[in-house]
This record gives sequence, structure tokens and C-alpha cells, in this order.
Amino acid sequence: MTTDAEAINLPFEEAIAFFRQKANVKTERWTDVWREAHSRAFMVAGAATDALVEDFREAIDKAISEGTTLEEFRRDFDMIVKKHGWVYHGSPGWRSQVIYETNLAGAYSAGRYAQMSDPDVTEAFPYWEYRHGDSRRPRPQHLAWNGTVLKCDDPFWSTHYPPNGWRCSCYVVPVSHADMRRMGRSGPDQAPEVRMTKWVDKATGTIHDVPEGIDPGFDYSPGKAWLESPVKSDPMREIDP
Repeated sequence: MTTDAEAINLPFEEAIAFFRQKANVKTERWTDVWREAHSRAFMVAGAATDALVEDFREAIDKAISEGTTLEEFRRDFDMIVKKHGWVYHGSPGWRSQVIYETNLAGAYSAGRYAQMSDPDVTEAFPYWEYRHGDSRRPRPQHLAWNGTVLKCDDPFWSTHYPPNGWRCSCYVVPVSHADMRRMGRSGPDQAPEVRMTKWVDKATGTIHDVPEGIDPGFDYSPGKAWLESPVKSDPMREIDP
């Protein structure tokens, strides 16, 4: 069966470049790398050795650059776990799917953002539309945002550019003035109200403010964080010629 990530995350240069500029990071918990830091760091929660992180990195790079499926990644996952004797939480099927889909969704999101935020593109397509990804277990807030059209520079996108949670398959499409006329619109929508809720990291006791409808740590735009990072670089530099 095709997963949500496989359905929308096709290999393209910007997504590959986003992933390849990341630095490997060893971690004990998934919250060790938080929000925008994911745009410059590759980690797998609980992967605490350089060799283990590197093997996972190679498997994810192959998935992004070659378009390998979840089932193919699961074979790589099993080999990596056996090689390193890695002990992890959850079932093999669940854990491998989370690693695969989270990384592919982030790379796709960043790559699409890089394409859509190009000045020539925003001149032709000054609006963006939020699209729900038709997941089997839709989140009510994500469904409520479906079809919302906002200016491409609206502050809403800084926190709500998808993915907006674990296994979220929502996405954004560019909209031109002609598209707006065909949709019977005279202008963009008013941005949805953003209500904050408290989330407590049980491991550390740290309290975070998180927008309702977004999973903790997902309230940022991977592409925006990448392109606006203090580490300035050509987004396409990381692809081998």
C-alpha cells in the first residue's frame, strides 16, 4: 500500500539539497532537536552513536534521492538495527514508518517552499493555498484549514506551513491572480485565528507554547528555517554534480 509520504514526496533537487546540508546529531530523546533546529540537523531519536546516525542518514538519503518505498526502507532499517544492536521504543513497523515519513515530509516541504518562495514564482503566484492531505485519520483543525488562501508572506505560514504533525500529509499549492478569479475570489482569506496551548516535555519539565492543531515541535516552516538560517548557502550547492 502506498503511504501518504510516498504519494506526495517525489524526488526533486531542492528536497535533496535540503537533506544533504544537514549535520548529523546524536540524541537520546526526540525533543533533543527542537523546531527550526531540524532544518540543519539530522537525527533519529535514541540513535546515540555516530555510526548509527550515519547509517540511517544514508538510508534516508537513498529514499529521498532515489524514491525508494517504505518497504525498501524497512529492509534497510532492519539491517541497520541488526548491525548496531540498536534497542528502540515501539514496533519495527511503526518506528521505521515514523523515521521514513517524517524525514521525507520535511524534505519535501522544504523543497517546495524553496521553489514557491523564489521571487519570480511569488510574482506570478502571490498566494498559497492550504490543502488537506486526505489522510485516513484527519485532524479536525487541518480539515478546517483546507482551502484557506493567504498571501505567500502571511505570518500564518511561519508556524502552519505543513507538515503540522506526525504523519501529517497536508501540503501547500501556489495560486495566481487568474486562479483566484477562477475560484471566484476577489482577495485572500483572513488568516485563521492562532490559539496557543501549553505542552509539557515530561522528560525535562520544560513548558512549550504550541498552536492548537499542531503537534509539539512542528510549529515552524522547514523551508523558511533552512533558507533564512544564519548559515547562508546556495540551496542547490549540496547536490553532487
